[in-house]
Amino acid sequence: MSSAPDRHRLAPFTRAFGLRLALWYATLFVVGSMVIVLLTYYLTAVSLAQRDHQILQSKLGDYAAAYARGGINVLAATVRAEQQAAPERLFVRVVDRGVEAVVLSSPNGWDPSLLETASVRLANGTLVQVGKSTEPREDLLARFRAALGIVTFLIVVTALSGGWLVTQSAMSPIRRLTLAVRRIIRTGRTDSRVSLSGTGDALDELTTLFNTMLDKIERLVTAMHGSLDNVSHDLRTPLTRLRGTAEMALAGPPDLDRYREALADTIEEADRVLVMLTTLMDISEAESGTMQLRREPVRLSEIVDRAMDLYRDVADAKGITLSTTAPSDAASEPAGLLPDAADAVVEGDRTRLEQVAANLIDNAVKYTPRGGRVDVEIRREGPAALLSVRDTGPGIPADELPRIWDRLFRGDTSRTERGLGLGLSLVKAIVEAHGGAASVDSPPGRGSTFTVSLPRTSRSNAEAAKDAKEDIPSRL
Repeated sequence: MSSAPDRHRLAPFTRAFGLRLALWYATLFVVGSMVIVLLTYYLTAVSLAQRDHQILQSKLGDYAAAYARGGINVLAATVRAEQQAAPERLFVRVVDRGVEAVVLSSPNGWDPSLLETASVRLANGTLVQVGKSTEPREDLLARFRAALGIVTFLIVVTALSGGWLVTQSAMSPIRRLTLAVRRIIRTGRTDSRVSLSGTGDALDELTTLFNTMLDKIERLVTAMHGSLDNVSHDLRTPLTRLRGTAEMALAGPPDLDRYREALADTIEEADRVLVMLTTLMDISEAESGTMQLRREPVRLSEIVDRAMDLYRDVADAKGITLSTTAPSDAASEPAGLLPDAADAVVEGDRTRLEQVAANLIDNAVKYTPRGGRVDVEIRREGPAALLSVRDTGPGIPADELPRIWDRLFRGDTSRTERGLGLGLSLVKAIVEAHGGAASVDSPPGRGSTFTVSLPRTSRSNAEAAKDAKEDIPSRL
């Protein structure tokens, strides 16, 4: 519900814009109506003039025929009979060959300036003229103009009233948008939303876009607050350890070896803090959609090869077999060994995807007991490319499965290993930033299988794979 100050500050803007909108609407409506009115008047005047002309021509023909039948006497009788019965009089004059004019209608009351005439000359040279006064027509047009004046006034009133009503209706969504922005500015809360009118018009589309923008802003703000909360909470423990190490070194008698050991512990703890901060920021950027991704065609087999090279020595030291079903080159792929693995090409950031593969393999090697096995598999499934990392470790308890993707979560079985509890959170955030999904399947006591699904590139796989492979030396 909007406050009184908001409505007060909003009033000048809405009045000025609404007034301009109403005046534009009224002006266009009035101009259009006036064009119609003037056109109607013009067509009416032309129609009446044509009617009078047709009457004159018709009577001229009748009188010429009467004169031809019986001369002036028959014509005079015809004119007298018509003028007694007709609703309006006609002026009739005959000029014979001797230039003698005979007026067969009364000359009284005729105004020569208002008389419209037509004439015809007969075969014997006699001229017959018929005239009709334009005064009745002008009277009719005068009354018509008066009626049009009243209609024009009503049109102007209707245009102004309609413009005001239309403006009020059109301005309502804009008012809601403006009030929502003012509330956000005043309170700093981004959870306000503008209701839709349900008309599906451009203003509804604008409102939808505005609400979508607020959703994104709210997610960014929430992610920022979450990051700050996590950082402030998780820095407390390492900073306490740093302070404790320094205090212990200073509490005892001077000892160079103890000082060196304290400094070494401090550097190690500081490195852990830096790694934690960097990882937390990466997760926050990925989750909020602000992570910069350098997208290019990437073959997952090459990503896996790099990650396997990083952890092969660690796996050998623990006696763990580390294997992959994705060959490094399609040409060297054995027969029957997932021929679609080489076609698993995605459009993504090579460095970020290497982080995903490295974290999954590191996690599998870390929690697989000596003599175990870690298998990495790449395959296509419809429009997606899948990367699966399967281990023979103890598995994950069912009550911990929903939480393993949370930041800084470490289950009971993972507390014996060093780590920050951020690896899987980073994997999930990066994969979802690429439009993919991460999942886990972990039957109790039978190991875990982490699967990453990424949309395959829309380009032809052969061309994308070739580009991806040829691009590697250019970055080395």
